[in-house]
Amino acid sequence: MASVFTRKEQLFCLSAPCEDPAVNCLPLFFQMGWGDLGVLGQPSKETPNLDEMAAQGMLFTNFYTANPLCSPSRAALLTGRLPVRNGFYTTNAHARNAFTPQEIVGGISKDEILLPQMLKKKGYVSKIVGKWHLGHRPQFLPLKNGFDEWFGSPNCHFGPFNSSFRPNIPVYNNSEMLGRYFEDFKINLKTGESNLTQMYLTEGLDFISRQAEAKQPFFLYWAADATHAPVYASKPFLGKSQRGRYGDAVMELDYSVGQILDKLQCLGIEENTFVFFTSDNGAALMSGPMEGGSNGPFLCGKETTFEGGMREPAIAWWPGHIKEGEVSLQPANVMDLFTTSLALAGIDPPDDRILDGLDLTPVLLNLPTFYYRGNELMAVRVGPYKAHYWTWSNSWEELKSGINFCPGEEVPGVTTHNQTEHTMQPLIFNLGRDPGEKYPLNVLSKEYQETLRRISPVVQEHQKTLTPGMPQLNMCDLAVMNWAPAGCEKLGKCLQPPESKPWKCSWPH
Repeated sequence: MASVFTRKEQLFCLSAPCEDPAVNCLPLFFQMGWGDLGVLGQPSKETPNLDEMAAQGMLFTNFYTANPLCSPSRAALLTGRLPVRNGFYTTNAHARNAFTPQEIVGGISKDEILLPQMLKKKGYVSKIVGKWHLGHRPQFLPLKNGFDEWFGSPNCHFGPFNSSFRPNIPVYNNSEMLGRYFEDFKINLKTGESNLTQMYLTEGLDFISRQAEAKQPFFLYWAADATHAPVYASKPFLGKSQRGRYGDAVMELDYSVGQILDKLQCLGIEENTFVFFTSDNGAALMSGPMEGGSNGPFLCGKETTFEGGMREPAIAWWPGHIKEGEVSLQPANVMDLFTTSLALAGIDPPDDRILDGLDLTPVLLNLPTFYYRGNELMAVRVGPYKAHYWTWSNSWEELKSGINFCPGEEVPGVTTHNQTEHTMQPLIFNLGRDPGEKYPLNVLSKEYQETLRRISPVVQEHQKTLTPGMPQLNMCDLAVMNWAPAGCEKLGKCLQPPESKPWKCSWPH
């Protein structure tokens, strides 16, 4: 049997021989918004492969990521635990988003158990293709955390940098670097041209073919990052979209998903393969219009705990097992994929820790969704109702400087630019009637009072059982950047690091 997983410019794949129970294949595309798919209403209809995937499988319209930013969401996917439990958060300031830039000291905790480590119990071979983003120092890299193969980078493709002050990001093949972005792996910032997505696609297809030929169970996590600014696409896709360069990148990623599904069918392993497509955070509206996507009817985008920041497009594909054209309205979460993958592989989840993900193989239940920013519980969804205990988009200072997470979508008293607490009287929205979170329920209404009585015990139980992990995203140090990755000496690309002078990272939003 076989399977693949991808996440926002990432693809995740699991597979096993035909006689074994099925596992998972998950494409999760980096920074794609809920409204970027034709099947969800994007008028340009430029995602024919993803739309066909939905027609052949199950579309989830109430699927969530674990955080409105990439690194914490990826940590949640691979551990099945909220970032506040697995340590991918900061306590340097209240309710701040944090990730893993080059200067970050921390990374995925050695105390966490990642999905590929669990899958080894059943002999799975695991590969990540694309961006890792869970720490770039040697002890945090994929091959130290359960993966057998890796082609990609530890960080976003930011740059180019002056190597005297900040090194360009390395690209790895397994445990050694092959070169660096902009130097050896070109990204033309003026034209947007880069062949990286095609390289990632080739790596993914080759891995699937090798494991299928060997009848070896496999897990592929495909993590291309073309839709993350600076957005890029290969020459055949540049200028093809009505939506600008971002649309070009989406079209190439959509093409890649089609190629992966075709490969599974060509190899005859599609009925033994569970494929899941989703995203690790909402579209980055602050990068629009040329490099930002669409979150459809939902409020705001990446970096916020409004619906546009955390509700994601999601499609499950498993021919012969999932009925074609199904639509699930039940809330589900990226952390559920950890537990679901283990169930499909026939592996019991770890019993020495709290998991926030649930097995999606039975009929889905109406379970709560928690919206965190840093270590602060900002909001909770139960059924169609969402209660905000804190609201904040970003600061007035950032807004005045031109950084806007909710352009054209300001809602007075909701998209606040001061951190506003509503703990004593939460703002409650019925997302069925009001998906854009524009009309909070009247606190005097019977609906509000009944909903609050339903949600409050859920929050109290969650907080009672919550033991935060040690925060991994508090400290920064220029000396830990990608100066001399493994393999740099063979390429003559080792750089001299500066003296270590750690400081508390500053996270503005």
